Amino acid sequence: MEIIAWILIIISFIVGFIGLIYPIIPSVLFLLIGFIVYGLFFSFFELTWWFWLIEILFVLLLFTADTLANLIGIKKFGGTKAGLWGSTIGLILGPFVIPIAGIITGPFIGAMIGEFIITKRDFKQAVKAAVGSLVGLLTSVVTKGILQIVMIIIFFIAI
Repeated sequence: MEIIAWILIIISFIVGFIGLIYPIIPSVLFLLIGFIVYGLFFSFFELTWWFWLIEILFVLLLFTADTLANLIGIKKFGGTKAGLWGSTIGLILGPFVIPIAGIITGPFIGAMIGEFIITKRDFKQAVKAAVGSLVGLLTSVVTKGILQIVMIIIFFIAI
């Protein structure tokens, strides 16, 4: 039974990291599921309230980092709210429309469409904002990946 528990925990963590690439998967939720599976199969005793407090703060930090990285990337490259919304929609739809490349092309095309059609910017400005969305996306993925690794390290320290 112990082996099954660890397999489920590891699968939860792996799905959490897959969620960095496919944003439709709530990555941090799968990390929390891994922690809960540990508690259910073994014991919640090692997972003190300090552990849960720290992990919840990291969850909030993950959501903040995700939003801020995209916002800063688009704003720094001259984008508007239309580009931000287009990038977000492209991030969600992209992996479904173009399975592997959609994670990169979706936000890029979404931001470009948002800037080009909604705000009536010229093509060069729309592309610049789209590049900003990519910079924000890549910054967000790296930041979230590091934070998720730290969350898992804290879990293993706690147990």
